[in-house]
Amino acid sequence: MAKKSEQGTSHRARRPGVVQNAKRGGPGRGFWLGLAGIAVLGIAVLAWQTTQKPAAIRKVDPSLPTLKAEGYLMGSPTAPLEIVEFADFECPSCGQFATLTEPDVRARLVNTGKVRIRFMDFPLEMHKNTWHAHLAAACANDQGKFWEMHDAIFANQDKWNGETTGRPRGPLGDLAKGIGLDMAKYNTCMDAETHLPQVQANQAEGLRRNVNQTPTFLFGDELRPGAASFDTFKAYAEMALAADSTRKAKEADSVAKAAKTAPKLDNAKKGT
Repeated sequence: MAKKSEQGTSHRARRPGVVQNAKRGGPGRGFWLGLAGIAVLGIAVLAWQTTQKPAAIRKVDPSLPTLKAEGYLMGSPTAPLEIVEFADFECPSCGQFATLTEPDVRARLVNTGKVRIRFMDFPLEMHKNTWHAHLAAACANDQGKFWEMHDAIFANQDKWNGETTGRPRGPLGDLAKGIGLDMAKYNTCMDAETHLPQVQANQAEGLRRNVNQTPTFLFGDELRPGAASFDTFKAYAEMALAADSTRKAKEADSVAKAAKTAPKLDNAKKGT
């Protein structure tokens, strides 16, 4: 009787399908529901992205004076196109461009003499520690290592940015030491904030040229905001080079026409 009662209790407690499910194994119903939810979310994000308008391209007044090729210049001064980057060292998108896209830009466009790149300070007020980083890069420039410091700052944003520390000069100093700077000179430069006026002047130049986000790149007379991929960046450079070539051709044609017209005018004056 005891055996029968025990077996009966066991049968009553067992739910239909439990044994089959245990034998079958693998993910349960909750897993597949979660996966379906992720897929739906992904489709929604893609759909949202396709509806977003690309960042507006803004024209720059061509009468504004050309930026002087000094300071944070990379590449040959005689390269046919200068691309100006307005960036904030604490800006995540700027860091993305510097670490993912810029290596290709340097190797395939700058080092081949097709373009030169100039970095312009454009610190944003929303970033707590960015001014310290811009000053650190400027002090590194005094020792001929701006671009080394530029790369180290962007590659290590998580060590010195406002979300990590309220005292960024310590981590920035470590980066300066890591690239081999004379730390006595570097610390003197940082303590005196020697290059604060230059950083402010670079920021003011960006504002004068209607820069309102980072990074923003100036290709010829067009400001293009956003961290573009290498292929897109290259296409923008090629369009700027083509536009410059067309402009020069028109100027040469105008000069040639003027030269042909001048003798006729002189002869007409002699006849009178």
